[in-house]
Amino acid sequence: MAGSLQTVFMNQRSFVAAPGQEAYITAGTYSWIAPTGVTSVCVVCVGAGGGGDHYYGSGGGGGALAYINNRSVIPGNSYTVVVGAAGQKGNPTSAGGNSYFEATNVVNAGGGAAGTVWSTSTAAAGGTVLAGTGGTGGTANGVYGLGTPYTGGGGGGAGGYSGTGGFGSGAIPYEGPYTIATAGAGGGGGGGNGNASGASSGNFGGGGGVGILGEGSNGVAGANATRDGGGGGSGGANGANGQASTSAEVNGGNYGGGGGSAFDNSANTGKGGVGAVRIIWGTGRSFPSTNTGNV
Repeated sequence: MAGSLQTVFMNQRSFVAAPGQEAYITAGTYSWIAPTGVTSVCVVCVGAGGGGDHYYGSGGGGGALAYINNRSVIPGNSYTVVVGAAGQKGNPTSAGGNSYFEATNVVNAGGGAAGTVWSTSTAAAGGTVLAGTGGTGGTANGVYGLGTPYTGGGGGGAGGYSGTGGFGSGAIPYEGPYTIATAGAGGGGGGGNGNASGASSGNFGGGGGVGILGEGSNGVAGANATRDGGGGGSGGANGANGQASTSAEVNGGNYGGGGGSAFDNSANTGKGGVGAVRIIWGTGRSFPSTNTGNV
């Protein structure tokens, strides 16, 4: 009898899965199949960043971040994963896509808002966390002035694990005080900066993205009086730096950074950073801890 119980115990242990992960970092819809022995997972989702607009327009808003821990799954069952597509740049521009796991009411990170051409106020805020826990993406600013100088706006930063993405810079209409980009909070991406010097040309920095390995350092803001992109939070990518000319695209950083805007009609504004979804399992691993490495 003892030997039989031992055999049963050993057989049960053989079905306990080792710690693992699956990461989806390309826009699209996927089916994730729960491995043998996996009955609970933790999931982080990042919405895609919004695209930046042209001709004195706003930068794109940063995508939100949301996570859920200890979500029950059934080994062998298939679960839907959606990674939001980057918001498109220029004219017309578009919002970033939502990213979610299983269903939008389980864990859903909203995509960043699209920039607004000839905007006279701040663009809409970045995506909203609809379920789970995490941070909203940053707003992006921009303005069309009545005279010179004109200014566009930097992209908003991606949301953090416990705070909001940084705000992109711009000017308050009409030709009012220049607003300085802010850093991300809770490991979120920093906002991209425009140009406080009043130069009426060029494009402006993209917002910083956010990493998917757990909460880390906040992304720094693009430096004041420059066109610098925002820094990536929690290991995410920096937003692209703007230039005095409009020859370079000012994309938001992966994952979820908002695209920067441009002064003129150039199409070389910025796309948003693509979204992402990461699924992890194993004892002692959960978000927002950084103890969620590749195994």
